[in-house]
Amino acid sequence: MKKLAITLGDPGGIGPEIIIRALSSKEVGDCCTPIFIGDRTVMEEALKLLGPAARLRLIKSPEDSDPSPGTIEMIDMGGMEDFEKCRPTAEGGKASAGYIRKAVELSLNKEVDGMVTAPISKEALKMAGMKWPGHTEMIAELTGTDNYAMMLVGGPLKVILVTIHTALRTVPDLVTRSSVLKTIRLAKRACDMFGLADPEIAVAGLNPHAGESGMFGDEESKEILPAVEEAKREGIRVNGPFPPDTIFHMAYKGEFDIVVCMYHDQGLIPLKMLAFDVGVNVTIGLPIIRTSPDHGTAYDIAWKGIAGPSSMCEAIKLASRLKN
Repeated sequence: MKKLAITLGDPGGIGPEIIIRALSSKEVGDCCTPIFIGDRTVMEEALKLLGPAARLRLIKSPEDSDPSPGTIEMIDMGGMEDFEKCRPTAEGGKASAGYIRKAVELSLNKEVDGMVTAPISKEALKMAGMKWPGHTEMIAELTGTDNYAMMLVGGPLKVILVTIHTALRTVPDLVTRSSVLKTIRLAKRACDMFGLADPEIAVAGLNPHAGESGMFGDEESKEILPAVEEAKREGIRVNGPFPPDTIFHMAYKGEFDIVVCMYHDQGLIPLKMLAFDVGVNVTIGLPIIRTSPDHGTAYDIAWKGIAGPSSMCEAIKLASRLKN
């Protein structure tokens, strides 16, 4: 079975709870050998909150792993003897970045076969002086990756994004022939990771009605369509741009394997509508496998023992199936 590094995420959020519940489930235990990276103090407190569902076993490296039922094998990064719950802090941001760095290191060194990241807080990262707006950009830099994209998987939908964390007003200038073509190529790579033979890729337009022949914008004709045509010449099965208000229904019915979306909410709104509790975030283009639950730290329900592990379970199971 694959060994997967599982990072704690923000200590004040729901990461500890969903990890304990996920790693205690048979479906996760049957698909991989999880190596948890986090803080012993935080996890021991979370175990007290949730009851004796599991116990910690501290290891120095993945090669020390000797998994047994009811045991969470953990590399203790320390440093969180006193931590605040249910809100972002500089300490939490610094710690969560440290867990990610360790998981990337283990993945690049082939000590694990991939990594799954529990939710972090962008605000906490900023408070800790970190420059990255999120996991995706941080892991891309740590792995020396320039061409990457965020893909979300949930139910029957797979969506991949041309632009990620940016203000909506900046999106049109970022939707260029090169950025769209790059994302189409990454969409094909994503389908290869899923083992899909001869996948069908759809590209959404940026504007209402995909521009309506230039009446509502010309990004489709000037930037998106030329990228689609170039990808076709490369042998990729891709079509578009399609009106954004219909393309997701078509993909939901199975007409396409993945949808290339122009901006964050264009892709995430339909996916979360269909698969809010089981959505998974996958970073495509990295030299390593990385997945994450498609939700945040949920400070409002953290440390109450009520956070559900469904999305974390799906993220772990998907990471165990993906090829890179």
